[in-house]
Amino acid sequence: MIYTISTRVDVDTIEKEIEEKAKEVSFNLFNAYKINRVMEEKGCAIVKEINIFEFCHPHGVELALSELPSISVYLPTKISFYEVDGFAELSTIGVASFMDDHEVDERFKAYMTILFENVKRVMHSWD
Repeated sequence: MIYTISTRVDVDTIEKEIEEKAKEVSFNLFNAYKINRVMEEKGCAIVKEINIFEFCHPHGVELALSELPSISVYLPTKISFYEVDGFAELSTIGVASFMDDHEVDERFKAYMTILFENVKRVMHSWD
């Protein structure tokens, strides 16, 4: 599932503030890049500028990979943002459907749900 929200702020504001917003919920910046520029270097033209910020919650990663190694395809947590009609739109991958599709301990599921709620909290920082 892809979770997407629209904002009433511009992309530059998100780019300047997202790392601090993520730190407020114990997520550390892992990597940041503009996917269109990366693809341009590979010979592909993507006109729309799309920012991807990858975040890591160290304890969450440790627990997730210990409990369910296949969740590694979701890591690090990514939030992408791009302009739509002058404002930023943000997207991430939701974990609810992944958790529902795998047999996991309820405590683990609850913890992953809390982490995802914190990712959504970061995304909604500009509401």
